[in-house]
Amino acid sequence: MTEQEKERQNRETGLNSYHNIIKGATFFGGVQVFNIIISLIRGKFVAIILGPEGMGISALFNSASNTIQRFASLGLNQSIIRDVAEDSDASKQEATIRTSLRLTTLTAILGFIICAAFCIPLSRLTFGDSSYWWQFIILGVGVGFAITGGGKLAILQGLHQVKKISKASLVGGLTGLCVGIPLYYLFNDKGIVPAIVAIFLSLYIFYSISLRKSYRFQFPSQKWADYWPIAKNLLVLGIVLMSGDVIANLVTYLINLFVRMHGSIDDVGLYQAANSVTNQFSGVIFSALAMDYFPRLSKIAKDNEKLKNTVNQQSEIVSWLISPAMAILILSTPLLIKVLLSESFHTITPLMRWMGLGMLLRAFSFPMAYITFAKGNKKVFFILEGIVANSMTLVISCLFFYWFGLIGLGYALVADNGACMLLYYFVNRKLYGYNFSKATLGNYFLGGILVGSCFVFSFFTSSALSYSLMGVVTGIAIIWSFIMLKSHFKTS
Repeated sequence: MTEQEKERQNRETGLNSYHNIIKGATFFGGVQVFNIIISLIRGKFVAIILGPEGMGISALFNSASNTIQRFASLGLNQSIIRDVAEDSDASKQEATIRTSLRLTTLTAILGFIICAAFCIPLSRLTFGDSSYWWQFIILGVGVGFAITGGGKLAILQGLHQVKKISKASLVGGLTGLCVGIPLYYLFNDKGIVPAIVAIFLSLYIFYSISLRKSYRFQFPSQKWADYWPIAKNLLVLGIVLMSGDVIANLVTYLINLFVRMHGSIDDVGLYQAANSVTNQFSGVIFSALAMDYFPRLSKIAKDNEKLKNTVNQQSEIVSWLISPAMAILILSTPLLIKVLLSESFHTITPLMRWMGLGMLLRAFSFPMAYITFAKGNKKVFFILEGIVANSMTLVISCLFFYWFGLIGLGYALVADNGACMLLYYFVNRKLYGYNFSKATLGNYFLGGILVGSCFVFSFFTSSALSYSLMGVVTGIAIIWSFIMLKSHFKTS
Protein backbone atom coordinates (compact mmCIF):
# COMPACT_ATOMS: atom_id res chain seq x y z
CA MET A 1 0.00 0.00 0.00
CA THR A 2 1.41 3.39 -1.02
CA GLU A 3 1.73 6.32 1.38
CA GLN A 4 -1.11 8.14 -0.42
CA GLU A 5 -3.40 5.10 -0.07
CA LYS A 6 -2.57 4.83 3.66
CA GLU A 7 -3.28 8.52 4.14
CA ARG A 8 -6.58 8.17 2.28
CA GLN A 9 -7.57 5.17 4.41
CA ASN A 10 -6.78 7.07 7.61
CA ARG A 11 -8.85 10.03 6.46
CA GLU A 12 -11.82 7.79 5.68
CA THR A 13 -11.66 6.07 9.09
CA GLY A 14 -12.39 9.21 11.11
CA LEU A 15 -13.79 11.45 8.41
CA ASN A 16 -17.36 11.52 9.63
CA SER A 17 -16.90 11.56 13.42
CA TYR A 18 -18.37 14.50 15.33
CA HIS A 19 -14.82 15.47 16.28
CA ASN A 20 -13.72 15.83 12.66
CA ILE A 21 -16.92 17.55 11.55
CA ILE A 22 -16.66 20.15 14.33
CA LYS A 23 -12.93 20.53 13.73
CA GLY A 24 -13.47 21.13 10.01
CA ALA A 25 -16.28 23.61 10.62
CA THR A 26 -14.13 25.45 13.18
CA PHE A 27 -11.21 25.75 10.76
CA PHE A 28 -13.32 26.97 7.86
CA GLY A 29 -15.42 29.19 10.09
CA GLY A 30 -12.27 30.89 11.32
CA VAL A 31 -11.13 31.36 7.73
CA GLN A 32 -14.49 32.91 6.81
CA VAL A 33 -14.32 35.33 9.76
CA PHE A 34 -10.74 36.27 8.83
CA ASN A 35 -11.73 36.83 5.19
CA ILE A 36 -14.61 39.05 6.30
CA ILE A 37 -12.19 41.07 8.44
CA ILE A 38 -9.80 41.39 5.47
CA SER A 39 -12.70 42.50 3.29
CA LEU A 40 -13.75 45.11 5.86
CA ILE A 41 -10.15 46.40 6.17
CA ARG A 42 -9.83 46.58 2.38
CA GLY A 43 -13.15 48.42 2.17
CA LYS A 44 -12.02 50.85 4.85
CA PHE A 45 -8.80 51.69 2.98
CA VAL A 46 -10.71 52.07 -0.29
CA ALA A 47 -13.11 54.45 1.47
CA ILE A 48 -10.27 56.49 3.02
CA ILE A 49 -7.96 56.61 0.00
CA LEU A 50 -10.42 56.59 -2.90
CA GLY A 51 -13.63 57.96 -1.39
CA PRO A 52 -17.23 57.07 -2.35
CA GLU A 53 -16.54 57.15 -6.09
CA GLY A 54 -13.63 54.74 -5.70
CA MET A 55 -15.79 52.42 -3.61
CA GLY A 56 -18.40 52.44 -6.36
CA ILE A 57 -15.81 51.65 -9.05
CA SER A 58 -14.36 48.85 -6.90
CA ALA A 59 -17.82 47.35 -6.29
CA LEU A 60 -18.63 47.39 -10.02
CA PHE A 61 -15.35 45.72 -11.01
CA ASN A 62 -15.79 43.06 -8.32
CA SER A 63 -19.37 42.43 -9.42
CA ALA A 64 -18.29 42.10 -13.07
CA SER A 65 -15.44 39.78 -12.09
CA ASN A 66 -17.70 37.49 -10.03
CA THR A 67 -20.28 37.28 -12.82
CA ILE A 68 -17.69 36.41 -15.49
CA GLN A 69 -16.09 33.83 -13.21
CA ARG A 70 -19.44 32.16 -12.60
CA PHE A 71 -20.17 31.76 -16.30
CA ALA A 72 -16.64 30.96 -17.52
CA SER A 73 -15.95 28.32 -14.83
CA LEU A 74 -19.01 26.34 -16.04
CA GLY A 75 -19.87 25.35 -12.47
CA LEU A 76 -16.88 22.98 -12.37
CA ASN A 77 -15.79 23.63 -8.77
CA GLN A 78 -18.59 21.70 -7.08
CA SER A 79 -18.46 18.82 -9.56
CA ILE A 80 -14.67 18.60 -9.03
CA ILE A 81 -15.14 18.39 -5.25
CA ARG A 82 -17.72 15.62 -5.64
CA ASP A 83 -15.72 13.48 -8.08
CA VAL A 84 -12.35 13.84 -6.32
CA ALA A 85 -13.92 13.01 -2.94
CA GLU A 86 -15.87 10.09 -4.39
CA ASP A 87 -12.89 8.35 -6.03
CA SER A 88 -11.41 5.72 -3.70
CA ASP A 89 -9.12 4.19 -6.31
CA ALA A 90 -5.78 6.04 -6.47
CA SER A 91 -5.36 5.85 -10.26
CA LYS A 92 -8.94 6.98 -10.88
CA GLN A 93 -8.56 9.86 -8.42
CA GLU A 94 -5.35 10.94 -10.13
CA ALA A 95 -7.06 10.90 -13.53
CA THR A 96 -9.88 13.05 -12.09
CA ILE A 97 -7.39 15.55 -10.63
CA ARG A 98 -5.40 15.77 -13.87
CA THR A 99 -8.61 16.27 -15.86
CA SER A 100 -9.82 18.91 -13.40
CA LEU A 101 -6.58 20.86 -13.73
CA ARG A 102 -6.79 20.79 -17.52
CA LEU A 103 -10.44 21.84 -17.56
CA THR A 104 -9.95 24.73 -15.14
CA THR A 105 -6.98 25.94 -17.22
CA LEU A 106 -9.21 25.97 -20.31
CA THR A 107 -12.06 27.74 -18.49
CA ALA A 108 -9.55 30.27 -17.10
CA ILE A 109 -8.47 31.04 -20.67
CA LEU A 110 -12.16 31.36 -21.58
CA GLY A 111 -12.62 33.87 -18.74
CA PHE A 112 -9.69 35.96 -20.01
CA ILE A 113 -11.00 35.83 -23.61
CA ILE A 114 -14.44 37.03 -22.48
CA CYS A 115 -12.89 40.01 -20.68
CA ALA A 116 -10.50 40.85 -23.55
CA ALA A 117 -12.93 40.31 -26.44
CA PHE A 118 -15.80 42.18 -24.82
CA CYS A 119 -13.77 44.81 -22.96
CA ILE A 120 -15.47 47.76 -24.68
CA PRO A 121 -19.08 46.47 -24.30
CA LEU A 122 -18.32 45.51 -20.68
CA SER A 123 -16.95 49.00 -20.00
CA ARG A 124 -20.00 50.65 -21.52
CA LEU A 125 -22.44 48.32 -19.74
CA THR A 126 -20.73 48.70 -16.36
CA PHE A 127 -19.67 52.38 -16.39
CA GLY A 128 -21.64 53.98 -19.22
CA ASP A 129 -18.61 54.68 -21.43
CA SER A 130 -15.69 52.80 -23.03
CA SER A 131 -12.84 54.47 -21.11
CA TYR A 132 -12.33 51.44 -18.80
CA TRP A 133 -11.74 48.96 -21.64
CA TRP A 134 -8.06 48.42 -20.86
CA GLN A 135 -8.83 47.74 -17.20
CA PHE A 136 -11.21 44.95 -18.22
CA ILE A 137 -8.36 43.31 -20.15
CA ILE A 138 -6.20 43.42 -17.00
CA LEU A 139 -9.20 42.15 -15.00
CA GLY A 140 -9.28 39.16 -17.36
CA VAL A 141 -5.88 38.11 -15.99
CA GLY A 142 -7.32 38.18 -12.47
CA VAL A 143 -10.38 36.21 -13.59
CA GLY A 144 -8.04 33.57 -15.05
CA PHE A 145 -6.12 33.24 -11.79
CA ALA A 146 -9.39 33.16 -9.81
CA ILE A 147 -10.77 30.27 -11.90
CA THR A 148 -7.57 28.18 -11.84
CA GLY A 149 -7.08 28.92 -8.14
CA GLY A 150 -10.70 27.94 -7.49
CA GLY A 151 -10.08 24.65 -9.29
CA LYS A 152 -7.08 23.88 -7.07
CA LEU A 153 -9.14 24.81 -4.01
CA ALA A 154 -11.89 22.41 -5.16
CA ILE A 155 -9.34 19.58 -5.50
CA LEU A 156 -8.01 20.31 -1.99
CA GLN A 157 -11.58 20.20 -0.67
CA GLY A 158 -12.15 16.88 -2.41
CA LEU A 159 -8.97 15.56 -0.77
CA HIS A 160 -10.26 16.93 2.55
CA GLN A 161 -7.12 18.96 3.23
CA VAL A 162 -8.71 21.14 5.89
CA LYS A 163 -5.58 22.62 7.46
CA LYS A 164 -3.84 23.31 4.17
CA ILE A 165 -6.91 25.10 2.75
CA SER A 166 -7.19 27.19 5.89
CA LYS A 167 -3.52 28.21 5.89
CA ALA A 168 -3.48 28.93 2.14
CA SER A 169 -6.65 31.05 2.36
CA LEU A 170 -5.37 33.02 5.34
CA VAL A 171 -1.87 33.67 3.96
CA GLY A 172 -3.12 34.28 0.41
CA GLY A 173 -5.82 36.70 1.53
CA LEU A 174 -3.45 38.61 3.82
CA THR A 175 -0.78 38.82 1.09
CA GLY A 176 -3.34 40.15 -1.38
CA LEU A 177 -4.39 42.80 1.13
CA CYS A 178 -0.79 43.90 1.83
CA VAL A 179 -0.08 44.21 -1.91
CA GLY A 180 -3.41 45.86 -2.71
CA ILE A 181 -3.30 48.76 -0.23
CA PRO A 182 -0.09 50.30 -1.67
CA LEU A 183 -1.61 50.02 -5.16
CA TYR A 184 -4.61 52.09 -4.04
CA TYR A 185 -2.27 54.67 -2.51
CA LEU A 186 0.11 54.90 -5.49
CA PHE A 187 -2.32 54.72 -8.40
CA ASN A 188 -5.62 55.86 -6.89
CA ASP A 189 -8.62 54.38 -8.72
CA LYS A 190 -6.28 53.02 -11.43
CA GLY A 191 -4.93 50.64 -8.78
CA ILE A 192 -8.30 48.95 -8.13
CA VAL A 193 -8.05 46.32 -10.88
CA PRO A 194 -4.33 45.54 -10.22
CA ALA A 195 -5.28 45.09 -6.54
CA ILE A 196 -8.04 42.62 -7.52
CA VAL A 197 -5.51 40.74 -9.70
CA ALA A 198 -3.02 40.70 -6.80
CA ILE A 199 -5.60 39.06 -4.49
CA PHE A 200 -6.49 36.35 -7.02
CA LEU A 201 -2.83 35.76 -7.89
CA SER A 202 -1.76 35.39 -4.26
CA LEU A 203 -4.58 32.91 -3.57
CA TYR A 204 -3.67 30.99 -6.74
CA ILE A 205 -0.02 30.75 -5.65
CA PHE A 206 -0.78 29.50 -2.16
CA TYR A 207 -3.45 27.02 -3.32
CA SER A 208 -0.93 25.70 -5.89
CA ILE A 209 1.73 25.26 -3.21
CA SER A 210 -0.75 23.49 -0.91
CA LEU A 211 -1.90 21.15 -3.69
CA ARG A 212 1.70 20.28 -4.59
CA LYS A 213 2.36 19.38 -0.95
CA SER A 214 -0.88 17.42 -0.61
CA TYR A 215 -0.77 15.30 -3.74
CA ARG A 216 2.14 13.73 -5.60
CA PHE A 217 1.33 12.36 -9.01
CA GLN A 218 2.46 8.73 -9.34
CA PHE A 219 1.11 7.77 -12.75
CA PRO A 220 2.12 8.90 -16.24
CA SER A 221 -0.05 11.50 -17.93
CA GLN A 222 -2.53 10.05 -20.44
CA LYS A 223 -3.78 11.38 -23.75
CA TRP A 224 -6.68 13.85 -23.77
CA ALA A 225 -8.93 11.19 -25.34
CA ASP A 226 -8.46 9.04 -22.23
CA TYR A 227 -9.63 11.90 -20.03
CA TRP A 228 -12.72 12.78 -22.05
CA PRO A 229 -15.22 10.50 -20.18
CA ILE A 230 -14.15 12.09 -16.87
CA ALA A 231 -14.20 15.58 -18.39
CA LYS A 232 -17.67 15.01 -19.83
CA ASN A 233 -19.05 13.94 -16.45
CA LEU A 234 -17.47 16.96 -14.72
CA LEU A 235 -18.78 19.38 -17.35
CA VAL A 236 -22.33 18.00 -17.44
CA LEU A 237 -22.64 18.09 -13.65
CA GLY A 238 -21.03 21.54 -13.50
CA ILE A 239 -23.30 23.00 -16.18
CA VAL A 240 -26.37 21.62 -14.37
CA LEU A 241 -25.20 23.39 -11.22
CA MET A 242 -24.46 26.60 -13.12
CA SER A 243 -27.93 26.47 -14.71
CA GLY A 244 -29.45 26.28 -11.24
CA ASP A 245 -27.38 29.33 -10.19
CA VAL A 246 -28.53 31.25 -13.27
CA ILE A 247 -32.18 30.48 -12.47
CA ALA A 248 -31.65 31.52 -8.83
CA ASN A 249 -30.13 34.83 -9.94
CA LEU A 250 -33.04 35.35 -12.36
CA VAL A 251 -35.52 34.69 -9.54
CA THR A 252 -33.74 37.28 -7.35
CA TYR A 253 -33.95 39.79 -10.19
CA LEU A 254 -37.66 39.08 -10.78
CA ILE A 255 -38.47 39.44 -7.07
CA ASN A 256 -36.69 42.82 -6.98
CA LEU A 257 -38.55 43.84 -10.13
CA PHE A 258 -41.90 42.81 -8.63
CA VAL A 259 -41.14 44.72 -5.41
CA ARG A 260 -40.29 47.84 -7.44
CA MET A 261 -43.41 47.56 -9.61
CA HIS A 262 -45.84 46.93 -6.74
CA GLY A 263 -43.96 48.92 -4.12
CA SER A 264 -41.11 51.36 -4.68
CA ILE A 265 -37.36 51.61 -5.22
CA ASP A 266 -37.06 52.35 -1.49
CA ASP A 267 -38.72 48.98 -0.78
CA VAL A 268 -36.13 47.26 -2.97
CA GLY A 269 -33.32 49.01 -1.11
CA LEU A 270 -34.74 48.14 2.31
CA TYR A 271 -35.27 44.50 1.30
CA GLN A 272 -31.74 44.18 -0.07
CA ALA A 273 -30.27 45.82 3.04
CA ALA A 274 -32.10 43.35 5.32
CA ASN A 275 -31.08 40.46 3.07
CA SER A 276 -27.44 41.57 3.02
CA VAL A 277 -27.05 41.91 6.79
CA THR A 278 -28.87 38.63 7.49
CA ASN A 279 -26.81 36.73 4.92
CA GLN A 280 -23.53 38.19 6.18
CA PHE A 281 -24.43 37.15 9.71
CA SER A 282 -25.42 33.58 8.82
CA GLY A 283 -23.07 33.18 5.84
CA VAL A 284 -20.04 32.34 7.98
CA ILE A 285 -21.80 29.23 9.31
CA PHE A 286 -23.20 28.11 5.95
CA SER A 287 -19.88 28.62 4.12
CA ALA A 288 -17.83 26.86 6.78
CA LEU A 289 -20.15 23.86 6.97
CA ALA A 290 -20.59 23.55 3.19
CA MET A 291 -16.85 23.58 2.48
CA ASP A 292 -16.24 20.64 4.82
CA TYR A 293 -19.56 18.80 4.51
CA PHE A 294 -19.92 18.31 0.76
CA PRO A 295 -16.65 16.36 0.17
CA ARG A 296 -17.42 14.11 3.15
CA LEU A 297 -20.91 13.40 1.85
CA SER A 298 -19.64 12.73 -1.68
CA LYS A 299 -17.14 10.16 -0.41
CA ILE A 300 -19.82 7.92 1.12
CA ALA A 301 -22.76 8.86 -1.14
CA LYS A 302 -23.10 5.36 -2.61
CA ASP A 303 -23.79 3.84 0.81
CA ASN A 304 -27.28 4.98 1.88
CA GLU A 305 -26.80 3.95 5.51
CA LYS A 306 -23.52 5.86 5.86
CA LEU A 307 -25.09 8.77 4.00
CA LYS A 308 -28.01 8.87 6.44
CA ASN A 309 -25.66 8.87 9.44
CA THR A 310 -23.48 11.60 7.94
CA VAL A 311 -26.46 13.84 7.13
CA ASN A 312 -27.91 13.36 10.61
CA GLN A 313 -24.57 14.13 12.29
CA GLN A 314 -24.27 17.27 10.18
CA SER A 315 -27.87 18.21 11.02
CA GLU A 316 -27.17 18.01 14.75
CA ILE A 317 -24.07 20.21 14.45
CA VAL A 318 -26.00 22.67 12.26
CA SER A 319 -28.64 23.01 14.98
CA TRP A 320 -25.98 23.65 17.66
CA LEU A 321 -24.35 26.40 15.58
CA ILE A 322 -27.28 28.13 13.91
CA SER A 323 -29.63 28.32 16.91
CA PRO A 324 -27.49 30.67 19.08
CA ALA A 325 -26.45 32.61 15.96
CA MET A 326 -30.06 33.35 14.97
CA ALA A 327 -31.00 34.13 18.58
CA ILE A 328 -28.16 36.68 18.66
CA LEU A 329 -29.34 38.09 15.31
CA ILE A 330 -32.89 38.55 16.57
CA LEU A 331 -31.67 40.10 19.84
CA SER A 332 -29.14 42.47 18.25
CA THR A 333 -30.99 43.48 15.06
CA PRO A 334 -31.28 47.19 16.02
CA LEU A 335 -27.56 47.31 16.88
CA LEU A 336 -26.58 45.55 13.62
CA ILE A 337 -28.65 48.03 11.62
CA LYS A 338 -27.03 50.95 13.43
CA VAL A 339 -23.46 49.63 12.96
CA LEU A 340 -23.70 48.14 9.47
CA LEU A 341 -26.31 50.45 7.94
CA SER A 342 -27.74 53.62 9.47
CA GLU A 343 -30.64 54.85 11.61
CA SER A 344 -32.71 55.45 8.46
CA PHE A 345 -32.99 51.66 8.05
CA HIS A 346 -34.58 51.06 11.47
CA THR A 347 -37.90 50.17 9.79
CA ILE A 348 -36.46 46.83 8.64
CA THR A 349 -36.05 45.58 12.24
CA PRO A 350 -39.18 43.34 12.16
CA LEU A 351 -38.27 42.13 8.65
CA MET A 352 -34.78 41.07 9.74
CA ARG A 353 -36.18 39.21 12.72
CA TRP A 354 -38.53 37.25 10.47
CA MET A 355 -35.54 36.56 8.21
CA GLY A 356 -33.62 35.23 11.20
CA LEU A 357 -36.42 32.73 11.81
CA GLY A 358 -36.40 31.83 8.12
CA MET A 359 -32.62 31.30 8.15
CA LEU A 360 -33.04 28.81 11.00
CA LEU A 361 -35.32 26.71 8.77
CA ARG A 362 -32.91 27.10 5.85
CA ALA A 363 -30.12 25.74 8.04
CA PHE A 364 -32.29 22.78 9.06
CA SER A 365 -32.90 21.91 5.39
CA PHE A 366 -29.28 22.61 4.39
CA PRO A 367 -27.81 19.11 5.07
CA MET A 368 -30.55 17.42 2.98
CA ALA A 369 -30.17 19.82 0.05
CA TYR A 370 -26.76 18.34 -0.87
CA ILE A 371 -27.83 14.70 -1.05
CA THR A 372 -29.01 14.52 -4.68
CA PHE A 373 -25.95 16.43 -5.91
CA ALA A 374 -23.57 14.23 -3.90
CA LYS A 375 -25.34 11.21 -5.42
CA GLY A 376 -24.69 12.61 -8.91
CA ASN A 377 -28.41 12.51 -9.71
CA LYS A 378 -28.31 15.41 -12.17
CA LYS A 379 -31.93 15.22 -13.32
CA VAL A 380 -33.46 15.16 -9.84
CA PHE A 381 -31.05 17.84 -8.58
CA PHE A 382 -31.89 20.21 -11.42
CA ILE A 383 -35.67 19.66 -11.12
CA LEU A 384 -35.63 19.88 -7.32
CA GLU A 385 -33.15 22.70 -6.78
CA GLY A 386 -33.22 24.54 -10.10
CA ILE A 387 -36.92 24.42 -11.01
CA VAL A 388 -39.17 23.53 -8.06
CA ALA A 389 -37.32 25.31 -5.21
CA ASN A 390 -36.70 28.49 -7.23
CA SER A 391 -40.29 28.55 -8.50
CA MET A 392 -41.57 28.24 -4.93
CA THR A 393 -39.31 31.11 -3.85
CA LEU A 394 -40.55 33.35 -6.67
CA VAL A 395 -44.26 32.63 -6.19
CA ILE A 396 -44.27 32.77 -2.38
CA SER A 397 -42.16 35.96 -2.24
CA CYS A 398 -44.26 37.82 -4.80
CA LEU A 399 -47.59 36.75 -3.28
CA PHE A 400 -46.57 37.58 0.28
CA PHE A 401 -45.22 40.99 -0.73
CA TYR A 402 -48.42 41.73 -2.65
CA TRP A 403 -50.56 40.74 0.34
CA PHE A 404 -48.52 42.06 3.29
CA GLY A 405 -46.03 44.60 1.92
CA LEU A 406 -42.33 44.64 2.88
CA ILE A 407 -42.79 42.54 6.03
CA GLY A 408 -44.37 39.91 3.78
CA LEU A 409 -40.92 39.12 2.40
CA GLY A 410 -39.95 38.01 5.92
CA TYR A 411 -43.07 35.82 6.13
CA ALA A 412 -42.16 34.47 2.68
CA LEU A 413 -38.66 33.44 3.78
CA VAL A 414 -40.12 31.43 6.68
CA ALA A 415 -42.82 29.81 4.51
CA ASP A 416 -40.44 29.11 1.62
CA ASN A 417 -37.71 27.52 3.75
CA GLY A 418 -40.26 25.52 5.73
CA ALA A 419 -41.74 24.19 2.48
CA CYS A 420 -38.25 23.42 1.10
CA MET A 421 -37.36 21.51 4.25
CA LEU A 422 -40.43 19.27 3.81
CA LEU A 423 -39.78 18.91 0.08
CA TYR A 424 -36.13 17.85 0.55
CA TYR A 425 -37.12 15.41 3.30
CA PHE A 426 -39.84 13.62 1.34
CA VAL A 427 -37.79 13.45 -1.89
CA ASN A 428 -34.71 12.04 -0.12
CA ARG A 429 -36.83 9.65 1.93
CA LYS A 430 -38.52 8.36 -1.22
CA LEU A 431 -35.33 8.02 -3.32
CA TYR A 432 -32.66 7.08 -0.77
CA GLY A 433 -34.49 5.95 2.37
CA TYR A 434 -33.27 8.95 4.38
CA ASN A 435 -35.02 9.80 7.65
CA PHE A 436 -34.26 11.98 10.66
CA SER A 437 -32.68 10.31 13.68
CA LYS A 438 -34.24 10.88 17.10
CA ALA A 439 -31.20 12.98 18.07
CA THR A 440 -31.63 15.19 14.99
CA LEU A 441 -35.34 15.73 15.68
CA GLY A 442 -34.60 16.48 19.34
CA ASN A 443 -31.95 19.06 18.48
CA TYR A 444 -34.14 20.65 15.79
CA PHE A 445 -37.01 20.87 18.27
CA LEU A 446 -34.91 22.45 21.04
CA GLY A 447 -33.20 24.84 18.62
CA GLY A 448 -36.58 25.82 17.18
CA ILE A 449 -38.04 26.42 20.65
CA LEU A 450 -35.12 28.64 21.69
CA VAL A 451 -35.05 30.77 18.53
CA GLY A 452 -38.86 30.82 18.32
CA SER A 453 -39.10 32.06 21.93
CA CYS A 454 -36.53 34.77 21.27
CA PHE A 455 -38.50 35.79 18.17
CA VAL A 456 -41.82 35.97 20.09
CA PHE A 457 -40.24 37.97 22.94
CA SER A 458 -38.94 40.52 20.42
CA PHE A 459 -42.52 41.69 19.82
CA PHE A 460 -43.29 42.47 23.49
CA THR A 461 -44.28 46.13 23.88
CA SER A 462 -42.13 46.64 26.98
CA SER A 463 -38.55 47.04 25.74
CA ALA A 464 -37.02 46.21 29.13
CA LEU A 465 -39.01 42.98 29.44
CA SER A 466 -38.49 42.10 25.77
CA TYR A 467 -34.70 42.47 25.79
CA SER A 468 -34.36 40.82 29.20
CA LEU A 469 -36.21 37.71 28.05
CA MET A 470 -34.40 37.65 24.69
CA GLY A 471 -31.09 37.97 26.52
CA VAL A 472 -31.91 35.05 28.83
CA VAL A 473 -33.00 32.80 25.93
CA THR A 474 -29.94 33.75 23.86
CA GLY A 475 -27.71 32.95 26.83
CA ILE A 476 -29.36 29.53 27.20
CA ALA A 477 -28.88 28.87 23.46
CA ILE A 478 -25.17 29.78 23.66
CA ILE A 479 -24.60 27.59 26.74
CA TRP A 480 -26.49 24.67 25.15
CA SER A 481 -24.46 25.01 21.96
CA PHE A 482 -21.16 25.18 23.86
CA ILE A 483 -21.97 22.10 26.00
CA MET A 484 -23.05 20.00 23.01
CA LEU A 485 -20.09 20.97 20.82
CA LYS A 486 -17.58 20.46 23.63
CA SER A 487 -18.96 17.07 24.70
CA HIS A 488 -19.08 15.68 21.15
CA PHE A 489 -15.70 17.12 20.22
CA LYS A 490 -14.08 15.31 23.15
CA THR A 491 -15.90 11.98 22.94
CA SER A 492 -15.74 11.35 19.17
